Formats: sequence, structure tokens, C-alpha cells
Amino acid sequence: MSKNTKPAAKAKSRKPFLIGAAVVAAVAVLGIASYQAGTPGPKSTVDESAASPSSSAASDPAGSGAHPELMKLARREAKDPLAQGRADAPVVMIEYADFKCSYCGKFARDTEPELVKKYVDNGTLRIEWRNFPIFGAESEAAARGAWAAGQQGRFWQFHAAAYAKGAKEKGFGGDRLKELAKEAGVPDAARFETDLDSDAAKAAVTKDQDEAYALGASSTPSFLINGTPIAGAQPMDEFARVIEAAAKK
Repeated sequence: MSKNTKPAAKAKSRKPFLIGAAVVAAVAVLGIASYQAGTPGPKSTVDESAASPSSSAASDPAGSGAHPELMKLARREAKDPLAQGRADAPVVMIEYADFKCSYCGKFARDTEPELVKKYVDNGTLRIEWRNFPIFGAESEAAARGAWAAGQQGRFWQFHAAAYAKGAKEKGFGGDRLKELAKEAGVPDAARFETDLDSDAAKAAVTKDQDEAYALGASSTPSFLINGTPIAGAQPMDEFARVIEAAAKK
């Protein structure tokens, strides 16, 4: 596939996320690694059929390992509705993803449930989600919808509904987002609609986007596990290797 390592066009106008010079030097590896799965083309489109896991590099191809500076990006907020797992877990995995990304969906369906069962449930791992919509207006809308569902404690249920097989093909227009909220069990539909279009939702999504762009991420999904970058929907064994290594430290 063509390696378009530039983020969506509008990213150029974003204010830089201040992560410090040391981190800027360290995170170049994420930009280098971040070319599996979804990378937006000139019009926020991608030939995802060309982005197969077998044709992409494994995590951290530059061999830089963990970057301690990046561990500071873990928010560890106990009441964060877009996170799961203990706030004081020894390992934090930050996931930058887009609801229109096919490989994000593959990870959500095939790998994430295993990670939750094996590592989150026993207190080893915390997963923190970052909205990183790079495929246009519907991606942005889905990100705000997920955030709005989270305000009523139903983010992960919305996440599951949006990543269910065939969900992406139905789009993320206004009526579809309401359907997903209902499917996710969001109790107050009126509040969901208000939160969906609120300035708070837009600000939260922009904050996550700016963080990802500052890291050099240009495709989804991208991950940081205690400062170690992983690009793409890698196999379970790869996540397990990095998580267990981080837990030992």
C-alpha cells in the first residue's frame, strides 16, 4: 500500500499539543510505525483492502522499546468513562482509534475482549481510549457520540455496538447514532442528543486528536503500552508480550 504518513489535511491547522522536546524526539517511532490499517487519503478515504496485517511491520519496527516520557500521557482518572481497569494498574494501554476504521473494529472484536479477560479483570492492565477520527465528518460524529454515551456510563457498550460486524457499513449519520445509543442502553436519549452536539464533546475529541497528532500518529489503530508504541491491529501474542514485559518492570 502507499504509505501516506501525513495526517488528515485539517491536522495542519491544529495547535500543537505540548508534550515536551524529549517526548517529541522519542515519539517519532510511532509516526514511523503508524502505517498499518487506516490512513486517510487525499479525501479522507483509504483502500483498506491493501492494508493487510501480513504486509505491515510489527510493533516498534525501529526497535526503540519503551519511552518513559510517554507514560505521562496516561491520565489515570478514576472516573474516566472512556477507560476500563484500575486507575492504579501497573500497565496502561492508550488506544488511538476511529470508529470508521476496519482494523480498529477487528481489534475491538477479536483482541480487546481477550485483553480484558486476561489482564484488565485481574488488575494488571488499564485501557484508556482516545478518539482519533481521521476519516471525515462521520468519524467525528461517531467520536462525539461515543463521548456522549460515556457521559451516561455507556461508552463501552456504544463502542461494542459501533464496532459490531456490519455496523460501519451503515454509516454514522444522526439517526444512526441515535440507534447505536439505544442499542448501547443509553438511558436518556434527549441528553445524548444534547451532549452529542455540545462544545464539551467537540473539545474532548479535539484534545484526543491533538495528542495523537503530536505523537506523529497518522493511522489507526495506534497504541502506547507504558510508553511502548504498537501500530495496527497486531495479534494477541504481540500485545501480551508487551503487556507482560511492562508488568515485570
